[in-house]
Amino acid sequence: MLHVVVEQVTAALEQRSATHRARYLARLQQAAERQPRERLSCSNLAHALAAQPEAARLIIKQGGSAHIAIISSYNDLLSAHAPYKDYPDQLKLALAKVGATAQFAAGVPAMCDGITQGEAGMQLSLFSRDLIAQATAIGLTHGIFDGALYLGVCDKIVPGLLVGALHFGHLPAVFVPAGPMSSGMANKDKAAVRERYARGAAGRDELMAAELASYHEAGTCTFYGTANTNQLLLEVMGLHVPGSAFIHPHTPLRTALTAEAARLVAHNSRQGERYLPVGVQVDARALVNAVVALLASGGSTNHSLHLPAIARAAGYELLWEDFAALSAVVPLLARVYPNGAADVNQFQAAGGPGWLIRELLAAGLLHGDVPTVAGAGLAAYCREPWLDAGRLIWRDLPEQSPAPEIVRTHSNPFAADGGLVLLSGNLGRAMLKTSAVEPAFWQIRAQARVFDSEAAVHQAYSAGQLQGDLVLLVRFQGPRANGMPELHKLMPVLVNLQRNGQKVALLTDGRLSGASGQVLAALHLTPEAAAGGMLARVQDGDWISMDALSGCMALEVSEIELATRQPAALPAELAAGFGLDLFNAQRRLVGPADQGATTLEWE
Repeated sequence: MLHVVVEQVTAALEQRSATHRARYLARLQQAAERQPRERLSCSNLAHALAAQPEAARLIIKQGGSAHIAIISSYNDLLSAHAPYKDYPDQLKLALAKVGATAQFAAGVPAMCDGITQGEAGMQLSLFSRDLIAQATAIGLTHGIFDGALYLGVCDKIVPGLLVGALHFGHLPAVFVPAGPMSSGMANKDKAAVRERYARGAAGRDELMAAELASYHEAGTCTFYGTANTNQLLLEVMGLHVPGSAFIHPHTPLRTALTAEAARLVAHNSRQGERYLPVGVQVDARALVNAVVALLASGGSTNHSLHLPAIARAAGYELLWEDFAALSAVVPLLARVYPNGAADVNQFQAAGGPGWLIRELLAAGLLHGDVPTVAGAGLAAYCREPWLDAGRLIWRDLPEQSPAPEIVRTHSNPFAADGGLVLLSGNLGRAMLKTSAVEPAFWQIRAQARVFDSEAAVHQAYSAGQLQGDLVLLVRFQGPRANGMPELHKLMPVLVNLQRNGQKVALLTDGRLSGASGQVLAALHLTPEAAAGGMLARVQDGDWISMDALSGCMALEVSEIELATRQPAALPAELAAGFGLDLFNAQRRLVGPADQGATTLEWE
């Protein structure tokens, strides 16, 4: 039986979104009525066929078989995306075996947040999500395709691909992962070196050695950050081949799963045995399922931005209040770094997404009756893929956890709630994740130390100026100010302060990272400072309280005094040499964080 809160949140989402969803589905139906290729003139079609092999030309001209777009975020700058180099050929071969054809329709940009952390380039990271959606549309807008395969893993790439796919919601979609790299240096050991380096106890050579031991080969990073959260959410939304999220690259099982993705997208096309438009598949139930999985796994706070943006693309208004309501009843069932010691490979060995989905279904916390690329219902996603004499099969997971320190049953969770808290008060609204923070640090009342940049915080720390209990307030980091960069490099500083016995917390209109933890952090504060938020009026020494238990935060300054203060001015200078000025329009048009911080709207 479905949990009453899951049922209520889903119903409320459907009700408040009814008008926009109906309009979206009407547009989807209108697009579906246009038959690909048949409406094209001979000249148009000739351009599409010009570079194709003769056999593909004949199949496409004759019709009756699915013609599939491949949208890839391949580059060899991102370790997670480097395995995609040979995927188009693999997918075309697999499609040929079922009588279908494919073309590489578009390569979308994919920047590496790991390279740009703490650098000016990080200011383009969130905006790249909407650009990826637009680039996806450019590939699909040729109007010759019956479905699409989407190749992406990392932070903004998957949400961008999915937003783009939903704007072509009449086409079936299957997302094709690449898998994580093998385990290197343990994430907690890497973090310890970073913390020692931040306080001057480790040199650059030691730090470099630790980083290279962690990020050491092709594949996704092994901590449970935004990239790996993406992959889990695609599983629970039924957009993957079941169990394919965390299988290593360049293995026979990965190759078999990639071929199965090609078979399924042809199967789900109008020319196949079932027609499953992605815009119909991604409904209120799928969105709620994604939020539930995010909470149960202790996933990245970035998805409090991405899921509302994805929802908007499908005609839904997903609210932070929905996250909070679900968080109160969804138990934490996984401990994966930074919420535990295990990495994603250990999580996969312990049962991975299949374990989580099975337990959540058993607890009535997921909609099980949803369409997926693999068929009707999520039952297929409660098993793990396997090769039996070269044949792809799925097998049942053990009833009892093989690693109770990594995954638990719904009756014996790590915590009774999902650990995502909506904070509100006179400063605005912010999201806070408690699942990676010890309960002793869930409350704070301290004086503010106000900074307008991440670099200024590091300078103050190096100069020994961050003394005593404090709420570190970093403003002008919202989407309108500078694109809302991640402030991940603040974590070693904050952890060091906390370990010195100081009570510390972070309050910002920026983002942190999926790898954040240990320190209380109120993120995505809206209204942001650059949009007239109260954050711009806070001064050094103001008392601020934050309470994860009550969901309250307060700036302890009277309204009369705040009204007399002049808001701080937005830093005007953009870093040279990073192309930031090319995104001036995005900074002007972007919506608030609680609506997905997107420049793309329904209309």
